[in-house]
Amino acid sequence: MTGRWGLFFGLLLVLFLLTAGCTSLSVGNVSYGNDNLTVAVAGPGTPQTVGVQVRVFTLDQFTQHDFLTTGATVNLTGTDSNVTIPVHLDPGRYKLYVYIIENGERETAVIRDITV
Repeated sequence: MTGRWGLFFGLLLVLFLLTAGCTSLSVGNVSYGNDNLTVAVAGPGTPQTVGVQVRVFTLDQFTQHDFLTTGATVNLTGTDSNVTIPVHLDPGRYKLYVYIIENGERETAVIRDITV
């Protein structure tokens, strides 16, 4: 009897691990062009409204300086969406902190470096 329960809970754990990431939001590539940041957001495939916040820091040798914070509220309709945020960046190196916010709570945070 113990062996069957162990197998049952083992299979249940595997099922949980396989499906755990299917409902989360994630950030893919972040790029800049034509005075726009484009943030790739992967969602669970069901329609939802999320906030995308980006904090931009300039990089100067070994220091970073807070440059601006911007963002947008978007309606995700599928599994992959590109969010476009208008912002002007001069040529240089930048560190971007990208946050996905759903229902007032931070769901995802990533750091990306870009060169303009």
